[in-house]
Amino acid sequence: MERIDKITEMLRENPTDSFLQHALALEYIKLGNDNDARKMFESLLSIEPGYIGSYYHLAKLLERLGETDEAIKVYEKGMEEAKKAGDNHSLSELRSAFEELTF
Repeated sequence: MERIDKITEMLRENPTDSFLQHALALEYIKLGNDNDARKMFESLLSIEPGYIGSYYHLAKLLERLGETDEAIKVYEKGMEEAKKAGDNHSLSELRSAFEELTF
């Protein structure tokens, strides 16, 4: 819980920091708090759709929750954003996870 407290405190000082929001969501996942992780990822991506790494983690979370259709949508949006950004590494990771889920 200590890490979450530290990240939360840093977010109070800089509430729009995408890196901190992403880090907090990952900490929630580690604790099994999928609901708060999902909210954090969705909030982050609604404000900053170009934060590509969050698409992968959100989609994986949705897969674990059995929300396959939603996970597919997130992978697709992430691939679209990765293409826009010219981020071929992230595009490859997202595509691989997408194909693993859909084929």
